[in-house]
Amino acid sequence: MTTASAAAHRFALACWLAGAFAPVAARAQEPVLPGIDVLIADNGKPLAGRTCGLVTNHTGRARDGRRTIDVLAALPDVKLVAIFSPEHGIAGQLDQSGIAHGKDDASGLPIWSLYGETRRPTAAMLVGLDTLVFDIQDIGCRFYTYVSTMGECLRACAEHGLRFVVLDRPNPIGGVRLGGPLLDRGQETFVGWHTLPLRHGMTIGELMRMFQGELGLQVDAHVVACRGWSRADTFDRTGLLWIDPSPNMRSLTAAMLYPGIGLLEGTNLSVGRGTDTPFERVGAPFVDGVALAARLRGEQLPGVAFVPIEFTPTASKFANTACKGVAIALTDWQAFEPVATGLAIACALRDLCPQWQHERLQWLLRNDKAYAAFKAGKDRRAIEATWQQDLEVFRMRRKPFLLYP
Repeated sequence: MTTASAAAHRFALACWLAGAFAPVAARAQEPVLPGIDVLIADNGKPLAGRTCGLVTNHTGRARDGRRTIDVLAALPDVKLVAIFSPEHGIAGQLDQSGIAHGKDDASGLPIWSLYGETRRPTAAMLVGLDTLVFDIQDIGCRFYTYVSTMGECLRACAEHGLRFVVLDRPNPIGGVRLGGPLLDRGQETFVGWHTLPLRHGMTIGELMRMFQGELGLQVDAHVVACRGWSRADTFDRTGLLWIDPSPNMRSLTAAMLYPGIGLLEGTNLSVGRGTDTPFERVGAPFVDGVALAARLRGEQLPGVAFVPIEFTPTASKFANTACKGVAIALTDWQAFEPVATGLAIACALRDLCPQWQHERLQWLLRNDKAYAAFKAGKDRRAIEATWQQDLEVFRMRRKPFLLYP
């Protein structure tokens, strides 16, 4: 390493340490409160006199560890009569397409599955309710389906005249940086519910406000906002307990990587499912990990490093088959750009691995212009240029719906 590069490395490391650790100490006196804790502090007033259904899972917990289910059930002026669960079920442990209805053993309340026969609450499920409450931790990526469940619940409330209340939570990967193409209008699916970029930088409460406003939904909707959270904060700065939001989302590192690495998983590529570090590695039997790592180092992507590896997943793609690829290490969460990283990997695989079948990129990308540029052999920067103007328009679009500085 040259003297100049060593000095630059030391300076970058010092900046990262200052950014990563100083705010934590400053926040120690004033912890971030998610919406459920704000509701508790307000003695449940936003729900007073209401008969409620609660859309939640294992991430719906107060800072003291109590489930949101138990908190609402104990409020004297609130009647909780039903629970609704999203993908992965109420305990967040199921990785399957059809999840059955159930019953909560502690409260005795019915659990209506919104990831089985229907993904929107039906009239029969909503009988007797006047309010639907939502409390689930999202991770800040367009194709993570808890956002879609929230949108479907908002639509149900508009259709049936119910109030909709979101108990908000921080966006764990931050609320400043945006990334990726917007979903093309008309290509909406359950893994792409609204015209958002892949990394939208919004909380689930802010997204609810956007959905209501942009879709013209006539619904009595309310957000119980977090206290103490700022847009620049990633989850490590909140003081909140990390709870794996889904079976393979096992760390903040995985969540940071997901908008870019998750984009690849529809293709014939392992993204680490069936290993101890999902979304922190990619590979396949036909990949040359050394060549891939060298190509990616040449991209000079911010905040990330790549190491050639061999691994054998025990489940999912290439289960029990030896794979070669790269491990992805984050060196600076604030500078890291997940979508640029995922796109760089995709371009490298396109150019280095004829066996890689990239057609399923569009399953989650859902942007015709960007995918056409990719298929035409354009480099990463040229592909990113296809969405920059739309991304700036989205930055302006979202402003009226933001709740946090």
